[in-house]
Formats: sequence, C-alpha cells, structure tokens
Amino acid sequence: MKNGGRIVVVAWLVTSLYYFFQYVARSAPAVMMPQLGEAFGLSAAGLAALLGLFYYAYSPFSLVAGVAMDQLGARLTVPFGAAAMGLGALMFASGDPTLASIGRFVQGAGGVFALIGAAFLATTYFPASRAATLIGATQMMGMAGGSAGQFAVGPLIARGLPWQQFWLIMGVVGLALAVLLFLLLPKREAAPARPAGTTSGWAGKTAAALGAVFRNPQSWLCGLIAGLIFIPTTIFDMVWGVRFIQEGFDLDFQTAVMRSAAVPFGWIIGCPLLGWISDRIGRRKPVILASAVVLLLAMALILFGPVTRFPPFVLGLVAGIASGGAMLTYAVIKEANRPEHSGTATGVINFINFSFSALLGPVFASLLAGASAGSERELGHYQIAFQPLVWGVGLAIVLTLFLKETGRSARAAGA
Repeated sequence: MKNGGRIVVVAWLVTSLYYFFQYVARSAPAVMMPQLGEAFGLSAAGLAALLGLFYYAYSPFSLVAGVAMDQLGARLTVPFGAAAMGLGALMFASGDPTLASIGRFVQGAGGVFALIGAAFLATTYFPASRAATLIGATQMMGMAGGSAGQFAVGPLIARGLPWQQFWLIMGVVGLALAVLLFLLLPKREAAPARPAGTTSGWAGKTAAALGAVFRNPQSWLCGLIAGLIFIPTTIFDMVWGVRFIQEGFDLDFQTAVMRSAAVPFGWIIGCPLLGWISDRIGRRKPVILASAVVLLLAMALILFGPVTRFPPFVLGLVAGIASGGAMLTYAVIKEANRPEHSGTATGVINFINFSFSALLGPVFASLLAGASAGSERELGHYQIAFQPLVWGVGLAIVLTLFLKETGRSARAAGA
C-alpha cells in the first residue's frame, strides 16, 4: 500500500459508504413512482424526465469532480458532494415540482463525487495490481445501495412510510455524512511534478488534463462500452424495472420490487468478483467480453424469453453480475492515461457513461408511451421500447474488440 496506511483504508471505506448512500437516493424513486406521480401531478413520461435530471447533472459534473479531485484532493471535494446530496434530498422532499426538480439536479451534481473520490483514492494510494478489485468493491457498495433503495425502501413505502419522510431522512444523513467525510479524509499531499512546458494556472491545468484524456481514443471506447453495458441497469431496471415486472407479468408490487432488486444485488457479487478475476489474470478485455456476452443473453431472455421457465430472481441476478463488467473500463481508462490524470480520467468516463442515461432516459420513456399509445402497458410494449438495449450490449461487445489491453500481463509482455 502506498502513502497512507490505515488512514487511507478508512478514507476509502467511508467514501465507498457515501457511494452506497448516493445509490440509495438514485434508485429509491423506482419504488415510489405512483406516489411521486400523484404528488407532483406528472405523467409517467414527465416523472421519468424529472428523475432523469439526476443524470443531467451527474454527467457534466463528472468532469468537474474529476479535475477538482486531481487539483484539490479528495478532502476538499468529496464532503462538498455529500452536502449537496443532502440539500438536494431536502428540496425533493418539499413536494413542490420546481424545488423537487432543482433538488434532483443537485443530488446528481453532488452524487458524482462519491465514485470519483473512491476511485481516486484506490488508484492513487494503492498498488496498481489492486485497482480493478478496489474499484469493483466500490461499485459493490454502490449496487448494495441500489439494491437497498428498492429491496428495503419498497416494503417501507408499501407499509405506509410517507415518501416525503424518506427524503427528509436522506437529507439529514447526507449532511451528517459530509461532516464525517471532512473529518476522516486525508489531507491532500503535494501534487506530483508536472512536465516542463505545461500551463501552471488552474484553468490551463484543467484544459490540459481534459484535453489529454479526451484526445485519447481509448478514453472514448471505455466510456461508450461502460455506457452501453450500464444503461440496462440505470434506465431499464432502476426506473422501469418494477413496473415492467408488474405490468408485463401481472405480479404484485412487493414481488416486483424483490425481483427488480435482484439486478443491483447481482452487481454486489459481480463487481468485486470480476475485478478480482481481472487483477488475478492480469487482463481486462477477456473479462469485459465474457461479461458483456452473458449480459446480452440475459437481457434477451428477460425481454423475449420464456421467463417463467427460470427460477425467480435468476435472470435478474445473472444480468446484474454480468453488467458488473462495466466497472472494469474504469480501471482501463486510468491505465490508458497519465497517472496525474487519474481523477480526470474517471470523470471523463463517468461523463460519457452517464450521458447515455441522461439523454436516453426520456427517449425510452417516449418509446414506451408510443408503444402503448395511451392504453394499459403490457409485455409487448416493453419489448418494443427496450429492445434497443439488447443491440446496445451487442455494440459494446464489438467495441471491446478495439480496446487495448492494459492489464498487468499485457504491460509485462510489452516491457
């Protein structure tokens, strides 16, 4: 372990806990869609657009968070994000559509600092041979939050917990977490020496870092692959998963919540497992390819296959485990760029990745509305609207073939 010992481990764990909290806030609306729609007076498409504001902020603020992490360090950035999330949750609890919209946007802007902060700590203070494992473990914490946002919050809402009270609690937790992060995160160490001739001003450093990462074709490949593998989780499961199961298979709300929560629970298994396998064999591409192929088959069966022939939770669990392969691209982009651009690289892949969710969330909502044409939604409507997700995973498989191997074995072979 580099530079820090025990305090760095504590800092990484606390930041990963913040990522857990962020994912609870991100996924919880899926189990309270009827209540939110009634409270805000919005249609399904309108509510999806409001909730999608999380990604409209999450995507561009990824760049802000990544650059700030490199230049200011985690202690001056990550607590700010947690505080913003707490404030956003309190605004969302107001019940006013305008304040709720602003609050959801603020949640996304603050939430992005969680993953980028944890990845920054993992890639800055720990050996490179542990990068994928630690990033996978961080993603595991996030998906544990995603699962809790459905698995735990769903029954609470069904038993009568007012949705406003839930968001008030989230607001208080977010503000408390900000204080804890500020107290525990390590102070920034001296920045590494920069090559001669580089711009010294903050704006110049920002432009140079972003330019270097964006000019690297591997950065774009990593972002596109991550986005295409990830949107079956962010759009299909976390927004429409419960309704898909209820309306497509005529199951009750609690059963639908349990089955939908199997996807993020699969991430809890898949993220650290696939990261560990990748670090163990010293390669990234074979693991990404294999996981994408499994995800393609799982998504095709969920949408078009004889789902009733499979035991409950199996397809969702397999899809979640396989989609955990997306997190390996976070290790690849860091390894494909300069070490001093570690935070910026993570910000760039987050930007590209979640631009998919921000831009395509309303598109899929419109496709579903068009397929149902105002009638009660059925399985066939969901199949028409979400079949592009399957083709997207297929495209991710093709793009992975053009990805350069950056794992330990490849670097050793090239030495």
